[in-house]
Amino acid sequence: MDIIYEYDGVTASQRLESFAEEKLNKLHKKFDDIIRADVFLKQENTSSDETGMICNIRLSLPGPRIFAEASNQNFEESVIESVSELERQLKKRKDKLKAY
Repeated sequence: MDIIYEYDGVTASQRLESFAEEKLNKLHKKFDDIIRADVFLKQENTSSDETGMICNIRLSLPGPRIFAEASNQNFEESVIESVSELERQLKKRKDKLKAY
């Protein structure tokens, strides 16, 4: 699985990339048909202290792409929330395929 990182208003961080890669590799072990992951990290000015660090993850796999977005007070929480949302979507998709 290829992982591509894009930053908007944030400096690139090797620590953050390795954290996201670790979480995505765990997801890839469960669902091995994932081809590529695009990780978008963006910082926005918000009125709330609990949001603003945004992580968007788009997975490429056979069929339509899967997308998840999360905004929290730090990027690690946003990555965790996005990956758990993707896992939920992948389980749902896998269950639909098993039914047929």
